[in-house]
Amino acid sequence: MTARMTQALDPGLYIVATPIGNLGDVTLRAIETLRGVCVIACEDTRVTGKLLRHLGIKVRMVRYDDHASEADRQRLVETMQAEPVALVSDAGTPLVSDPGYRLVREARAAGVAITSLPGPSAAIVALTLSGLPSDRFLFAGFLPGKAKARADALAELSGVPATLVFYETAPRLLDSLAAIGNALPGREVAVARELTKRFEECRTGSAAELAAHYAAHPAKGEIVLLVGPPGEAEPPGEADVDALLKAALEKTKPSQAAAEVARLTGLDRKTLYARALELRER
Repeated sequence: MTARMTQALDPGLYIVATPIGNLGDVTLRAIETLRGVCVIACEDTRVTGKLLRHLGIKVRMVRYDDHASEADRQRLVETMQAEPVALVSDAGTPLVSDPGYRLVREARAAGVAITSLPGPSAAIVALTLSGLPSDRFLFAGFLPGKAKARADALAELSGVPATLVFYETAPRLLDSLAAIGNALPGREVAVARELTKRFEECRTGSAAELAAHYAAHPAKGEIVLLVGPPGEAEPPGEADVDALLKAALEKTKPSQAAAEVARLTGLDRKTLYARALELRER
């Protein structure tokens, strides 16, 4: 990278998104910010060091991960009150299933100025790549590792009218696909892996189809697992409509019964009224 002058940064916390695979995805603003801070807090100094060497940047790094202590956070907050400090994760946007939540909260509580730089995020890349509905989506992090907890989590999310987005590891992919097939049958599923890298792949199908493929071709790399939203409910059958009308007729007159069932089913009120009259005559 060509050296250039960087405008002095004000003291504070700078949350910097970094590439999820392809180093060419780093933004110009991220480069300038990493060059201008006094300290970079990172999950793994080896991983961040590789990026910094690629960018030709020499800045002091300190480790900050899920095992960081309260004292570690306090030292960083004290530093950013006097100097600019960057927070990065190994890849992608910090805090999105990565460390940083507590640090940001404590920095805000201490009155530290906070700036977040937009950039790469595996969840968003996978969502746009999958072809699944993207007007509404729910990012749910990693599914639990234990079978019952995983099933409970999927049951809790089953009624959400949006595409579900999870992060997953290769060794757990088949278990998660099996759980999705059981808890969310009939949904379209996508497996996106190695995003922005040489062997990027996004495969869609049913949970069973994808499980069969990856049983024969074991997945490698980091994975985003997506599940399409629930489809529209099938219209109630004739027997179901009659049962609803009969139950309503036990407590009200045909016109009101028809109105009540119309609200429940979305069916035509006049048709329901005619059917209610027939049922009452029987």
